[in-house]
Amino acid sequence: MSWRHGLAAAVLLLAGGCESIGYYRQAIEGHLGVMASARPIDAWLADPSTSPALRERLETARRIRQYASRELGLPDNGSYLSYADLGRPFAVWNVFAAEEFSVEPKKECFPFAGCVSYRGFFSEEEARRHAVQLRAAGYDVHVAGVAAYSTLGWFDDPLLSSFILYSDAQLARLIFHELAHQVVYASGDSTFNESFAVVIEEEGVRRWLEAEGRSAELAAFRAAQARRREFAAGVEAARERLKSIYSGSLSKEGMLELKRGEFARLRAEYGAIVPAEPNNAFLASISLYTQLVPQFERLLAESGSLETFYLRVRELAATKAEYRRFSGTQDGRTAGRTRPSG
Repeated sequence: MSWRHGLAAAVLLLAGGCESIGYYRQAIEGHLGVMASARPIDAWLADPSTSPALRERLETARRIRQYASRELGLPDNGSYLSYADLGRPFAVWNVFAAEEFSVEPKKECFPFAGCVSYRGFFSEEEARRHAVQLRAAGYDVHVAGVAAYSTLGWFDDPLLSSFILYSDAQLARLIFHELAHQVVYASGDSTFNESFAVVIEEEGVRRWLEAEGRSAELAAFRAAQARRREFAAGVEAARERLKSIYSGSLSKEGMLELKRGEFARLRAEYGAIVPAEPNNAFLASISLYTQLVPQFERLLAESGSLETFYLRVRELAATKAEYRRFSGTQDGRTAGRTRPSG
């Protein structure tokens, strides 16, 4: 634990200003609290006070974890071989923000992790306090509870009570997703990282359910996947229309009217999942996980194997962000990267 506390101290030293120090302190203390609560799966299984329901979920999670490394080439380390009861519904709460007339999320930059498209809190109260400050500054804001987070291999991430009771397919999806972040991580490019992890989670769940002969669950997973894709496509279409609106010459009142219309359309198509109040930050929070999924899927199909796919994605991640592009999106081919225009 000494090196971990040393890392925590180094992060605090790198933080500037009282607000930054307070934020990093809650992040460090929150994470160390999670790690302190974790016990190996075997210890939970040997504990007579462990409920039968939890025992079954831990055994299933261990089977999924073994499959992840054996068949998907995901890291074979101590992650998800322990379990922590958090006593709260989510691991963290992420706060997304975007300007009133912008579809791009506000960037938050940190030592080691680089820049991401949100700010995470271990306390819902602190997350919502930060959201109030952002709204007062004129931003659109969206707060989302998150069941898990990745330390990118710095720590052995545990299974958490916030997701252990998920269905088998959803539990596998989450474990595969978080392990994927340990395979490839492009600093400062949240959309690249999350879209890659989504492709791995979905490919992994399909393979795992097929290997287990669970055809009914596989059909249900594919149907849910199709619904998610439909929603993601609707969000991207709305973002593109709004991007055009915001870059035009309309008055503020005119842009607000069209913005409200776009959200009314989304709510009519997808229901209460879309907030009643027009919110660019909500759109950004969805796009973060879905925008590059089609391109990664094409790259996976071209690669022929997960091993080759990982190599090609690592090459992209190592490329400077301004050159990290997928080409050939119109004809369905993904050639890798192209130089930006302009």
